[in-house]
Amino acid sequence: MDPIDDVLGWHRLDRRMLLVHPVREVVRFLPVLIGLLLFNRGTEGGYWGLIGVAIPVGLGLLRYVTTSYRLTSGRVEVRSGLLNKRVVSTPLDRVRTVDLTASPIHRALGLVTVRVGTGQSSEKGDGRLVLDGLSVAAAAQLRSRLLRVSAAPDDGTDDGIERATHRRIVLTLDLSWVRFAPLTSAGVVIAGAALGLVAQAFRTVEWAPTIDEHELQRLGVTVLVLGGLATVVVVLCVLAVVGYLVTNFGFVLSQTADDGSWHLRRGLFTTRETSLDDARVSGVSIGEPLSLRLAGGARLSAIVTGLGKKQQGSSVLVPPAPRREVDRVAAEVLRGGGPITVALVPHGSRAVRRRWTRSLVPAAAVAVAAALAAYYLSAWFVVVALVALGAGVVLAIDRARGLGHALVDGHLVARSGSLTRRREALATGSVIGWNLRSTWFQRRAGLADLVATTAGGRQHVRVLDLPEDDAVALAHAAHGGLLEPFLVL
Repeated sequence: MDPIDDVLGWHRLDRRMLLVHPVREVVRFLPVLIGLLLFNRGTEGGYWGLIGVAIPVGLGLLRYVTTSYRLTSGRVEVRSGLLNKRVVSTPLDRVRTVDLTASPIHRALGLVTVRVGTGQSSEKGDGRLVLDGLSVAAAAQLRSRLLRVSAAPDDGTDDGIERATHRRIVLTLDLSWVRFAPLTSAGVVIAGAALGLVAQAFRTVEWAPTIDEHELQRLGVTVLVLGGLATVVVVLCVLAVVGYLVTNFGFVLSQTADDGSWHLRRGLFTTRETSLDDARVSGVSIGEPLSLRLAGGARLSAIVTGLGKKQQGSSVLVPPAPRREVDRVAAEVLRGGGPITVALVPHGSRAVRRRWTRSLVPAAAVAVAAALAAYYLSAWFVVVALVALGAGVVLAIDRARGLGHALVDGHLVARSGSLTRRREALATGSVIGWNLRSTWFQRRAGLADLVATTAGGRQHVRVLDLPEDDAVALAHAAHGGLLEPFLVL
């Protein structure tokens, strides 16, 4: 164990990684090793097999020897590589999140992997700050220094990552929430596929006033198809529940009393703990997919300043759970429930008309195609046409009801969507720019999208289809200092 101290020197990974790196390299080279064994079978070339094992073991040892890190008064640096030497360095004030993960082998050895989110990662991942692995005590001290929180004392045990004291428990996992697991976006796909297969199964039967032996055989095939479909749906639901439990088992969301930083711990086999600097949390995003919304559920993630798209897993605050729990946690993160409970301002009749147009035009196209198929192929396509039109109407109504915005308690609130509805609340102090965007169709309707640019989450919060004058007025009210030089008063 090599805990962090105040000496500005380089530190190596924990010595126990000497047991991990060589094994990983052997597994990575396993196809080559199997090929060598098969190629030299029945010959006296057994030494080639030993050489084949020695090479990955040596690479694993080199990975340990050539990886080191240090934490100075203003920067954190990680260097690695032998021939291609690479040093990744970032200022401490750029640290947004610190993730501690422990796979089963890491947990057995009392080790964790530290991933530092800085918002500077390149597309290829060359800028990632990853330390695999450190002892639990060293990782806790490093995280404390990076996020400027007080670390818990080492009690001499390595049975978990969570050690911090003076934390207020905000949310823990309720096992009854697994009912929401099949209702995520994957659940919608499953339901759509199920409906399609049901329709296809019924089409195999030609309904007539009299039923002969041939039709009875077709009916038996239909029953078998429906039974197999039901089995597939049940299996997929079970897999969704298992995946939910594996990912979120032991879920605990807590907040440090000293500085308000947020800490999340979850995972059954691979334990993951994420720490979010409260100063970097600029808002929340409530995901309301249609299936979850119908069941009274939602999920919550934080809008973290400087967190790239590939690091969004680090911003999860609440997995699919009852909406009341999501709203409660969101209110605590925002230090007030105003942005969550406020009635949203509608965008007017032109925006509603646009929702109807964008929903009914594709539905009408499908209905026309189905009507033609019904005329030339089978009357069953009439059902498809009616379903498409009905779905278009329902979707238009739901999208129109879901569209709205508000400006309350220093937060810009925007909601839109139906199948993947999202309600976002962003602190206006985190807005670094405003954009007005409009397509040719929007300009014809006198509408525009107001985009609040931020360095967090998906890099922006969009308010859809606002009247142009209202969009400018909203941006000016939210953050007038950015627009005053461009306004003619």
